[in-house]
Amino acid sequence: MRLLVLVNAAAGTTDDESVEAALTALRRGADVTVAATADEAELTTAVSGLGDRRPVVIGGDGSVHAAVRALDRAGVLDPGLPVGIVPRGTGNDLAGTLGLPLDPAEAAAVVLAGTPRPLDLVRDDAGGLAVNAVHVGVGALAAAEALRFKERLGTVAFPLGAAIAGVTTSGWPLRVEVDGRVAVHPGEGWAADGSIDVLMLAVCTGATIGGGAPLAPDAVPDDGLAEVVVSTATSAVARAAFAAALLNGRHVDRPDVLVLRGRQVTFSGAAVDVNADGDVEEGVDARTWRVEPHAWSVLVPR
Repeated sequence: MRLLVLVNAAAGTTDDESVEAALTALRRGADVTVAATADEAELTTAVSGLGDRRPVVIGGDGSVHAAVRALDRAGVLDPGLPVGIVPRGTGNDLAGTLGLPLDPAEAAAVVLAGTPRPLDLVRDDAGGLAVNAVHVGVGALAAAEALRFKERLGTVAFPLGAAIAGVTTSGWPLRVEVDGRVAVHPGEGWAADGSIDVLMLAVCTGATIGGGAPLAPDAVPDDGLAEVVVSTATSAVARAAFAAALLNGRHVDRPDVLVLRGRQVTFSGAAVDVNADGDVEEGVDARTWRVEPHAWSVLVPR
């Protein structure tokens, strides 16, 4: 077996003990080449020379996102070429959804002897993609705030970022359509048609964000559908209650939250920030996402 192991040099992890532990375990069963990349261009160059090697990512959700984008740009993203993941991020939400071990040696064993699991991805009309979750609005603001604390606080940074974001915004007038239909709450009657403020829109193939918060608790990463979550919890009291309920997945039962499933999701309206797997884009006023079923695969435990 021949592997190309991708490590994020910009994050300063190339000499980390967990990285070395993973590499030691991988080298026991494979011919390993390591590519320590510091930016998007270096990552694309590395995967363009993949040859007959299997790609392995040592890192978190952001690193996996970046690697999949690079594989896609290089034209080598293929469910027949499974990606290995050794989780080493702050949140590791995709790894959690897939049941991947967090111990580096155990994760390396899955890379060497695991079975491929075909997965969906979400592609947008601006050339981007997501492998776990996209969230629009307060979730993107929360991620940006959390970045300031991640190095010092770890996973605690995510709820702290959410708390800061939650007191600084009251939503945006957004129109949300799922498979060509405006998102309408069947029981409460409200519609995300641009006439009311939306606190957050999420398009998810994975179940959790922020290190385990079950944003889309019923999402399945390989069923060809996205779990779409729309929140109109825009008053100060509602925002706080929504944030508290999100911690254990009870937010989906709130009357100001709508959960739908679909293959295409579009929003338009006020300029708002968008977060795709931790990659934040500011000031977006319209975007469409489409689910691509089984567009790639990951090695998971047998």
